[in-house]
Amino acid sequence: MDRTLKQDVQPPKSIHNTHATGAVKLRAHLAMLSFSLLVAGSFSLGGMAAQHMPAAELQFIRYVISILVMAAMAVFIFRQRLTIPVQPWRFAIYGMLMGTYMLTMFLALEITSPVQTGAVFTLMPLASAVFAFIILRQHTRPGVFLSLLIAASGAIWVIFRGDVQAILRFDVGRGELIYFVGVLCHAAYVPLLRKLDRREHPTVIGFWLSVAVSIYLLFPAAPQIAQTDFSAMPPIVWTALAYLSVVTTAITFLLIQYGSMRLPAPKVLAYNYLTPSFIIILEGLIGHGWASPAVFAGALVTACGLIVTGLLPD
Repeated sequence: MDRTLKQDVQPPKSIHNTHATGAVKLRAHLAMLSFSLLVAGSFSLGGMAAQHMPAAELQFIRYVISILVMAAMAVFIFRQRLTIPVQPWRFAIYGMLMGTYMLTMFLALEITSPVQTGAVFTLMPLASAVFAFIILRQHTRPGVFLSLLIAASGAIWVIFRGDVQAILRFDVGRGELIYFVGVLCHAAYVPLLRKLDRREHPTVIGFWLSVAVSIYLLFPAAPQIAQTDFSAMPPIVWTALAYLSVVTTAITFLLIQYGSMRLPAPKVLAYNYLTPSFIIILEGLIGHGWASPAVFAGALVTACGLIVTGLLPD
């Protein structure tokens, strides 16, 4: 799979007929569908691992492993040199934003369900559109903004567990509020990355980002690591670490690279809307119980944001 994706990182050079173009786009959509499913798996596995290892420690170890994964990808797959980046202070900012996002995600998973957390995650595209206007003065097309509002309405319904009275009282859980802070950090990171872009290869950015996040997380994680008996950790912790470090770092990176070269950015972004629905299905299949019909309906409304975006012309 890696070899095929590597070959397809550059735009196709000889697509001259409608059937070929359709086949390429179909593969790109399937890649993004796989991306959304794999991201959903990180919420379910992360939720189980967060019950056995503190959030900062779990994420620190994950990012140390990610440094090795991204270095291998950069050097051996994309033939990049890992030299000190231009204006390294940029990565201090990136590391703070992404470190906060990852830390709040797993803090939230310690006290709330993956479904609720996944619903907050789908607010990220709308928040990114707001930050893109503030940082880049970038305007969002009306059709795209409509899809963001549809997705956000479904996400809010899930966050408040399908309870109208809870919405009116603004009775939102502590875990959801904690993670929303992280989502805002991630949403700011996306346009900031573009504003401060110095044309580094994505794998080089990923490597130095992993280094910066690891340094940021070292301070809260160090006391916890010193007190941890790693031999007593259940297998789910090591499974989650492997999944987060390899699957949601390397494989999803290749998938989103593949999709981004063949689909418009809004359509790539819209696949995040499927995350709550996939989480509900995964949670049910692994025996954690199924979401209520009202919550599942909200997740489907969020997924409708993908349909609206998909109907937009490229």
